[in-house]
Amino acid sequence: MTDLVVDLRHVRREYQTGDVPTVALADVSLEVERGEFVAIVGPSGSGKSTMMNMIGCLDRPSSGEVIVSGKNVKDLNDKELTSLRSHSIGFVFQQFQLLPLTSAVDNVATPLLYQGINPREARRRAAEMLTRLGLGERLDFDRSRLSGGQQQRVAIARALVTNPDLVLADEPTGALDTASGEAVMKIFQEMNDEGRTIVLITHDLDVAAAAKRRVYIRDGLIERDERSSQMAGAK
Repeated sequence: MTDLVVDLRHVRREYQTGDVPTVALADVSLEVERGEFVAIVGPSGSGKSTMMNMIGCLDRPSSGEVIVSGKNVKDLNDKELTSLRSHSIGFVFQQFQLLPLTSAVDNVATPLLYQGINPREARRRAAEMLTRLGLGERLDFDRSRLSGGQQQRVAIARALVTNPDLVLADEPTGALDTASGEAVMKIFQEMNDEGRTIVLITHDLDVAAAAKRRVYIRDGLIERDERSSQMAGAK
């Protein structure tokens, strides 16, 4: 049996703008297996952000089914949906979204505290993850004392610390210079080599090239789904 982390089945999402319906996703089906590194690629307005919201359980489809970590979103109430996001998905955003006036280690510990982990253990796990990402000397620095690349590494550590089934990254290099962006993408590649499942949302073809599979979306529909030559040969 295939081990699917993400399973979108004929997903449609419409938004009402006045009397006019806007179709953000028309009919999208996508499967992501455990251990894959997938980039969802498209220009502004293509529907990729709506796909991110579906995969991240941040929104519900107008029709079709969204199944994440074996759970069908339509069967979950808001509390259960929040729990699914907390335990199964690690989010990395373009603007980092770190808590202000809060140390790196406490930023990373926060999702563990929401899960009921005691503060000492949460900080221990957070410090361990930050050290793995090269920030062992920056544990007590708040975001004002960290570079953009360091802030994004804190955000990645925060996404990883709960050991989620899926890491969902939305334009993670968009606010970084080229060198910092390349360093962040190398971290994602190393994470995937360790078996992490990653879905990356991007408009940048160079960034998407780091993924082992690329899904191109336009006008709310998937145009094509391609794998790197090595992956294609392995299938």
